[in-house]
Amino acid sequence: MKMETCALVGGCVTDYIAIAISILSMILLLSRLLVPFLVHKVPRTKNSGFWIPIIHVFASFNLLLSIVVSVNFLKFTKRHWWQSCYVWAVWVEGPLGFGLLLSCRVTQAFQLYYIFVKRRLPPIRSYIFLPLILLPWIAGAAFIHMKKPLNKRCHMGTYWVIPTATLHTLYVAALVGFTGAIWHIEFRFDELKDLWWGILFSASSIGVWVTAYILNEIHDEISWLQIASRFLLLIMASILVQALFSLSSSQPLLTQISLRRKAPQEFETMGQALGIPDSGLLLQTEAVQVIDPNEPLDKLLLDKRFRQSFMAFADSCLAGESVHFYDEVHELGKLPVNDPVRRIYMARYIIDKYIVAGAAREVNISHRSRQEILTTADLAHPNLFNNALNEVMQLMKTNLAKDYWSSMYFMKFKEEASMRSNGLELEQMTGLNFSPRLSSVHGADDPFHQEHFSKGSANDSHDSDTQ
Repeated sequence: MKMETCALVGGCVTDYIAIAISILSMILLLSRLLVPFLVHKVPRTKNSGFWIPIIHVFASFNLLLSIVVSVNFLKFTKRHWWQSCYVWAVWVEGPLGFGLLLSCRVTQAFQLYYIFVKRRLPPIRSYIFLPLILLPWIAGAAFIHMKKPLNKRCHMGTYWVIPTATLHTLYVAALVGFTGAIWHIEFRFDELKDLWWGILFSASSIGVWVTAYILNEIHDEISWLQIASRFLLLIMASILVQALFSLSSSQPLLTQISLRRKAPQEFETMGQALGIPDSGLLLQTEAVQVIDPNEPLDKLLLDKRFRQSFMAFADSCLAGESVHFYDEVHELGKLPVNDPVRRIYMARYIIDKYIVAGAAREVNISHRSRQEILTTADLAHPNLFNNALNEVMQLMKTNLAKDYWSSMYFMKFKEEASMRSNGLELEQMTGLNFSPRLSSVHGADDPFHQEHFSKGSANDSHDSDTQ
């Protein structure tokens, strides 16, 4: 395989530039995907928040490579079936390239619509919904393959451009429809802006693609037009894959720790990222509470210092997920009922982290309670996690509470409380040896090095630490 001998020296130069830009685009795309997981140690989830970006990168690679191969950037002898125009210009560039890119974005918009407008989890899983909406593209590619309208340069006749462009436009229209249905939601991150950018660049790409193919068919003899059109096709595709790529629609927090952030603000918990007052903070000015082991555990856990000590003990026993779940639900309880958007963010985060099967810290609750949460008709409901929390509390009372009172963690907690009550202010709590495995600071899902883009968070009330 070798680079095509160009009729003009400038043509070769522009081909090299276009290919170099597409390679840099893929490198940047991979960096944006991997940096949160490799550098910021964000845990890999099993849901669509991880697999949709992976599929997006795969589709982007297919799109760019198919354009390079099928639009005469590379010239080679087509000796095998997999080198034919119908493999690259129809299948790889179509269903596995542009079609898959748009399908990923439509799937993310579909999720946002159900979660924030319908206030429930989508009724169709992403791994089912994505292939379903890709079916029209697969059918179209199969039809073209049977009719074989491509010439030796992998170009269709002009009369084929209209139905093919219509198929492209259909997916952009679906994206516009879902985006229009959620435009009124006051998102805390960049979901809506990312969708509009995706629509803009998708529509622009279709316009460039249609114009380039029509001009190539009408003015086949003009070499500079051939060179310019394929240059624009590859450059536009490189821009498109960057514009469409965003983790915000499925994992909004991951977008904030991507390469585009400039002035990061560190958050240790999801509650802090959403602007929940005093989330995860241990204030030295807090009143010292006298801890009585005879008090109910659920009442004792309302004290933040006790909760941190108990959490550290549970982590040391490799059973900290129950306490962390309680802590996250406690933070959710600080959000007012009339703030459904933030409540949905927090509720969905808790579901992904603790409730769904195979979650990073899946809690041990009954199937009935789990399904009650997963099939809820209102993700912002104030009692969404009540039954699960009661079951988790019973497990903590049975398995952890009795051992805690005789542990060194409780002894150190009492010592710290005694020192504070005598007016000896500690600059930092060094007595609690938080487990690096599951503690709230060093857990696999944090720190959230997020940039807080929310509006009006400084005006939030509810500064108390009660549920």
